[in-house]
Amino acid sequence: MGKLVRDLIPDIIEQSGRIPRTRQLDTHEFELALAEKLMEEADEFRRAGRDDRPEELADVFEVVSCLATSLGLTMADVAALAADKRERRGGFADRVWLE
Repeated sequence: MGKLVRDLIPDIIEQSGRIPRTRQLDTHEFELALAEKLMEEADEFRRAGRDDRPEELADVFEVVSCLATSLGLTMADVAALAADKRERRGGFADRVWLE
């Protein structure tokens, strides 16, 4: 069972003396793999200590950026959609916890 990795990971594996087995995903497989990667990176963010969270957040951002591109969106499009939803439903700034 494989997983989606960053583009340079196969080169890094080769530099360590190993031979990676890779293939390029089709569009459908890529979107599914990105969704799985988003869950993986979000879980890593959740588990990370405070000092490691910025880097883990950057990983989440990278996956979100790739997902946006795969859907034909720019990050500006995503930000506009988020702003629209924030206008209609609010954000999370008030830290409201519904019990």
